[in-house]
Amino acid sequence: MAVLQALGLILAGLLAGEEFIVRYGVQPALLSLDDRAHIQARVALVRSLRVVVPVIMLPAVAVAVAVLVLVDGPGTAWRWAGVAALAAFLGFSFLGTVPINMKVAGWDPDAPPTDWRATVTRWQRLDVLRSSAAIVGFACFAAALAVQLG
Repeated sequence: MAVLQALGLILAGLLAGEEFIVRYGVQPALLSLDDRAHIQARVALVRSLRVVVPVIMLPAVAVAVAVLVLVDGPGTAWRWAGVAALAAFLGFSFLGTVPINMKVAGWDPDAPPTDWRATVTRWQRLDVLRSSAAIVGFACFAAALAVQLG
């Protein structure tokens, strides 16, 4: 069980780290670019991250649920909170940012949609919730392990 918990914490940490850097590193940098470069960079990021994020996200959620089901004792409330945070992350992703990203992937930097700025603003608002959920999930799993180790 300890190996499964360690794997879960590593995966949740990778997910939280990826989300943290996109939210607080990449997004502010994009806003400093001129419109064409911003759109071009955003399209490139969406195309690469739509592969990378699921490779981390899906195993992180699966292992988190497995740990919740298989591990009992101290830290259970934290594990439930961590799984709830990852469930929120999935909701914000699949109902919020993923549909936007599907549109963004097809944008032409030389002829962007007229509402592209509004779309980016909507994505950013959802991403604050999404990235926060991933970070909270990681913190909860770390707390669960700390409580368990006592």
